[in-house]
Amino acid sequence: MKQVTSHTVVILLGSNLGSRQEFMQQAAQELSIQVGAIIKSSSYYETKAWGNETQPDFLNQVLVCETAQKPIDVLNTCLSIEKNLGRDRKEKWGSRTIDIDILYFGNEIMATPELKIPHPFLHDRRFTLVPLVEVLPDFVHPIFNFSSKQLLERCTDELQVTLLNSK
Repeated sequence: MKQVTSHTVVILLGSNLGSRQEFMQQAAQELSIQVGAIIKSSSYYETKAWGNETQPDFLNQVLVCETAQKPIDVLNTCLSIEKNLGRDRKEKWGSRTIDIDILYFGNEIMATPELKIPHPFLHDRRFTLVPLVEVLPDFVHPIFNFSSKQLLERCTDELQVTLLNSK
């Protein structure tokens, strides 16, 4: 019998349109069904829009899942969930009902045209690092060799990240 290998995938959810928390809850539910069990989830955090500041504030959350899938399969599932929840990819950094980004896939390092792991900008974005530190403060970035806490301490992004609910 073939043994199933389990991987830890770290995912960032974001939403700034409609019922943001509801979209994020629906995305988390679909991820738990289609990708694998959610073993940790951060609180919700609100942040001004990054990149294109002329849009509504974002709600963000980090999830840690266990999966038997390959990274590209997880990406395709994330894209499918985004589409099913009304994500329209018209403009870069545009408003969206849901955004699902893969931050880490265990300690894997990969770069394909479709997928880069670790996420290439996670260390530059406070809205990613603050919830990441809540759930995985000591996880070490496989390229930079700094923990989540250390990356946050070094982050030059000055956008305020506001805790909306605590666990």
